Amino acid sequence: MSDRLDTPRTNRRRLFPRRRNKDAFGKAAEAIATFMGTPRFLLYMTLFCGTWLAWNSLAPESLQFDPRALNFTLLTLMLSLQASYAAPLILLAQDRQTDRDRVTAEQDRQRAERNLADTEFLAREMASLRLALNDVATRDFVRSELRSLLEELQAEREVHGLDEQPAGPGTEHRSESTYRGVSGTTPTDGGGESRT
Repeated sequence: MSDRLDTPRTNRRRLFPRRRNKDAFGKAAEAIATFMGTPRFLLYMTLFCGTWLAWNSLAPESLQFDPRALNFTLLTLMLSLQASYAAPLILLAQDRQTDRDRVTAEQDRQRAERNLADTEFLAREMASLRLALNDVATRDFVRSELRSLLEELQAEREVHGLDEQPAGPGTEHRSESTYRGVSGTTPTDGGGESRT
């Protein structure tokens, strides 16, 4: 009986369940390939092959499982099998490293673009600040302007014959006596005149 198209297909049990983490195999392959490129792996492999060859060469013939007379056929098959699995694992690890390098290069490019944009923005801000500071009066400019203004005021007083009188308690007395001598009157609190 064929399935109808208008009804959903029921979930079937799979012999091998679908992997939840698709990257788990890649990580495992990369870990194996990384281990195979370490001195520890070379040491372990050398010890394994040396022990294998020594056992099958020096042990009694009844205990040898890969005799020398057959040119260590089993060891050759094992090393060939290892090489046939090691090559794809190394290629897979290289592909993953290439993907990581591509992502890192893209992130570096984006970071460089942001840094360039920030640098251009800061350069524009510095230029605008430099232009704005050209219009700002500096301390020396203000001092020179005040000094020239003071010189102009002193020159104008000398031209009109006005001398500065020191301010003090005697100044009011002199001005009052001068005022009396001229008009014969003294100011009162009410603003009127009183004759002496």
